Amino acid sequence: MEISTKQHYRDVRYVLLLTLGLNWLVALVKIIYGALSHCTSIVADGLHSLSDGLSNIIGLIGVNLASQPKDKDHPYGHKKYETFFSLGIALLLFILALSLAHNAIERIKNPTTPKIDARSFIIMLLTMIINTWVMYYERKKGKALKSDILISDAMHTKADIFTSLSVIVALIIIKLGVPILDPVVTIIIAVFIAHTGLKIAKESSTILCDTVAILDIKKIEDVVLGVKGVKACHKIRTRGRPDDICVDLHVQVSGNMHIDNAHKISYAIEEAIKKDIPEITDVVVHMEPK
Repeated sequence: MEISTKQHYRDVRYVLLLTLGLNWLVALVKIIYGALSHCTSIVADGLHSLSDGLSNIIGLIGVNLASQPKDKDHPYGHKKYETFFSLGIALLLFILALSLAHNAIERIKNPTTPKIDARSFIIMLLTMIINTWVMYYERKKGKALKSDILISDAMHTKADIFTSLSVIVALIIIKLGVPILDPVVTIIIAVFIAHTGLKIAKESSTILCDTVAILDIKKIEDVVLGVKGVKACHKIRTRGRPDDICVDLHVQVSGNMHIDNAHKISYAIEEAIKKDIPEITDVVVHMEPK
């Protein structure tokens, strides 16, 4: 494996481990205080933060598998394991959403009045500040490293920020004397979490189902036509992850060209495409006479 690839996954692991520690610190504070104050919306938000940490662990497993080098059984490498395990994050969100909704409905049937004080607001604000930093940091690193896991996990944390805002609004209204809003907000949080899971699942499935990776194929066509000896190109297809795109295309050359020259042109096309579009890691050229 190339040193750059090793460093890539080392960087992704570092981000996941750092955010894991912060997510579970935030979760622990929310869950303990929410349980002591009998506030289900704070507990729900804490469980959401806990799932952030669990998604970090899922990400670490996925990254460990994705970092393995190519072998006989995986000639294209293992990078899609990272995308596959991001579906695990989506599944985790769906399970959490169902659990929170169930608990909220039970709370509506058997209502209790939460104990809300200044500490409730301080805890929610401080943990939201931490989550905001984590989300921006992880999203920035995810885009820089082109990591599905980091981007999906950042989306997960973003959902946590919005749920925290919902809880703060709920705390204000509960303090004004409307305790029923506590489980109602919990249900809203559950819906928001499920929506985030659906979004992650949709984006991951497009890669696993070989959806077009590069919509603007003209850029590829221009590079190919710039190679000496190429008369035309067509049937350009792309698939794969944003950092691991595979391309196959048909290229037309002179019908009386010797096979050796056609072979050299094929290599020149591959090198030109990879140089101009670094995200492309595999190029298959089908040569045709014209």
